[in-house]
Amino acid sequence: MSLQVFKTATYSLMHLIVAMTVAFLLTGSWHAALAIGLIEPLVQTAAYTLHERAWARARLPARAAAG
Repeated sequence: MSLQVFKTATYSLMHLIVAMTVAFLLTGSWHAALAIGLIEPLVQTAAYTLHERAWARARLPARAAAG
């Protein structure tokens, strides 16, 4: 396993744990926390993809050369 793959896997695990912990603290329910913890990263991934596509299509004006 490459270092980048391992880094991505550990970040995903950390994201899941944080999402579940916050959801549990807000709801007091491990069932709700597990559901939110599993669904939120999927929704976040889709939102990130749409965000990146929007920025890729954006036509920003070129910066004026500093003089």
